[in-house]
Amino acid sequence: MERIRVIFVGCCLTAVIAVVPTHPGSAAPPVQPRSLAATSTLAMITTIGVGANPFGVTVNDGDDTIYVTNNSSGNVSVINGRTGTVAGTITGDGPYGVAVDQGDDTVYVTNVGSDTVSVINGRTGTVDATITGLRDPYGVAVDQGDDTVYVANWLSQRVSVINGRTGTVDATITVGSNPIGVAVDQGDDTVYVTNNVDGTVSVINGQTRTVAGTITVGSNPEGVAVNDGDDTVYVTNYSSSTVSVINGRTGTVDDTITVGGELIGVSMDGSGANAGLVYVTNRASRTVSVIARVSALLGSTYALAGSTVTVTLDVPQVDYDVDDSTVTSVSFGDNTATGLTPEPGDAWTLTVPNGSGTVPVTVTFHGGLTASAGSFTYSPAPPPTPASAPVDVTAVAGDASAAVTWQAPVSSGSFPISNFQAVVSPGGQT
Repeated sequence: MERIRVIFVGCCLTAVIAVVPTHPGSAAPPVQPRSLAATSTLAMITTIGVGANPFGVTVNDGDDTIYVTNNSSGNVSVINGRTGTVAGTITGDGPYGVAVDQGDDTVYVTNVGSDTVSVINGRTGTVDATITGLRDPYGVAVDQGDDTVYVANWLSQRVSVINGRTGTVDATITVGSNPIGVAVDQGDDTVYVTNNVDGTVSVINGQTRTVAGTITVGSNPEGVAVNDGDDTVYVTNYSSSTVSVINGRTGTVDDTITVGGELIGVSMDGSGANAGLVYVTNRASRTVSVIARVSALLGSTYALAGSTVTVTLDVPQVDYDVDDSTVTSVSFGDNTATGLTPEPGDAWTLTVPNGSGTVPVTVTFHGGLTASAGSFTYSPAPPPTPASAPVDVTAVAGDASAAVTWQAPVSSGSFPISNFQAVVSPGGQT
């Protein structure tokens, strides 16, 4: 280590050396304690590969089986909703819409190519009957209370009302331009029909079979599904690649989820462990997107800026891991965390950005919606550590002067050392 030599001129001098860091450091920010509760929201958690041009989708609530019509493949994919995997296929004829009678596991599939509806025994996977007398049948839904089947007819601007027990068309209801999707709120017999060209949803009173109102949604709405528990209505918008989330009690659009792709069908699991899961068919990617309610939890709520913390998702509706793309960003107040990295067990690690005090943490999910992960408090910075004393300090007296030499300290402390001072005592000369 190079020795440092300084010569002082004076009379009877005693040299004293002090080490001074150039950066004084910064005081720890004051902690502002407060509490912010975590919240939940809807997010895309995974996709399931199916056949070519998937259109309709429905769920058997009793066993969480999902049926997806693959129009170009000419079949129906049968998905195990508990594992998120395809369990088999059923042959169709240009199948489009699909619905399940939960009471007896009867599956209804519309066949655009033959203007018919296939009546399938869901327990055996065989076609038991065929309903005729339709024109371009697309969407289909079942009123579980009385086995009424509703079919949206694309070209005639009408919805056919079919007696599911006899297989006969009892009535038709005029709706908007090019009706394509249909769903029933089982709690109050309200029927929702998407009008593709109009960009609207017709709201039908199922008891009077009359149109009670319309709701404006996104561009080219296709599929529609209802959460009977809270009357939430989900509508896929083909051209805008979004899902409109409608409050069925007020008829207003509360949220919009960006899914991407060419969205067609939508359905929801109404009961059991998977209750509340929403399934959306993506025609271009030949997949089914799964939307679930998620909440995010911070592994640590108190740390330094630059520390690594973990965000873990709680997704009680599924037993399988969500996709790595489920979480897209995490913000601490106005600052976005860096280094977002997926880990096993629905967790992501990240680097805490610069900040101070206590700030809200916001997680953005695949689909564009956000939820609070609670509050985060920045730990006070540790007090600065002073440099250690210089070593091997020597002073050699001269003629009215002194030559002072030393070696640099072993530790520079918290900050780099920019210079040294040799201070004369008494007198304070440097």
